Amino acid sequence: MAAQAPTAPRRRWGSTVAGLLVLAVMLFPLYWMLNTALQPESGLLQVDPVPSGLDLSGFSKAVSDQGTNLLTSLLVSVGAVAICLAIAAPAAYGLARFGLRGSRTMVFGTLITQMVPGIVIANALYNSYVDLGLVNSYAGLMLADAALGIPFSIVLMRSFMVSIPGEVIEAAEIDGAGPVRVFLRVVLPMSRNALITSGLFAFLFAWSDFMFALTLNTTDDVKPITLGIYQYIGAHVGDWGSVMAAAVLSAVPAAILLVLAQKYIAAGISGGSVK
Repeated sequence: MAAQAPTAPRRRWGSTVAGLLVLAVMLFPLYWMLNTALQPESGLLQVDPVPSGLDLSGFSKAVSDQGTNLLTSLLVSVGAVAICLAIAAPAAYGLARFGLRGSRTMVFGTLITQMVPGIVIANALYNSYVDLGLVNSYAGLMLADAALGIPFSIVLMRSFMVSIPGEVIEAAEIDGAGPVRVFLRVVLPMSRNALITSGLFAFLFAWSDFMFALTLNTTDDVKPITLGIYQYIGAHVGDWGSVMAAAVLSAVPAAILLVLAQKYIAAGISGGSVK
């Protein structure tokens, strides 16, 4: 038994090294993107592995060219999150608590909608948007992007709300609270982790959307950052420093949100696994 004791530390070191190697491979594209952004005068194939200095001219140009598009993406993403949660939270509560017939089939159908190719939905939406006058509008893009997060949010919040003790809801009802007040004052505060997790993923879905932005906009009136970078590459294919700087700026809001909400994400995803 004594001879086998050193095996465990060696295994831990091996797992640590393997994990660091995998992490390095995954983060290398992000490093190279930032590295290229800091060398705006270099061609894509002439970039030094390590920047010799901090040249922020590429970021200055990216902010000048893409700043409006970043604000557009922020506005559309926040609006999509509000619409998504306003629809998904009551739907999840109804499926979790009201004993609806076929509720499991509804949940399964909600998951199936995630498998429909985005281009199919975008083409169908375009025809409807033309009739409704929602093409080239903030509201239209918010609604389309919200649809990306609603199925996921319903499934996630339902699994969490099912685990809320029925006694808590019954106690609120005995105290005179109606269904709406129970939902707003009891269920939603207890589902905070699931709400934050759903809202974060809805934000990321909307922030990274390209298909709806390309299909549902025919002018530059509403241009999210994903569409802006797509067009930016074509117009500045020789200025990769500015292109990469714009990509770095587009990744910053999502990275900040992920860092701030990581503990809520872990609790929100695992909260409904144990009843």
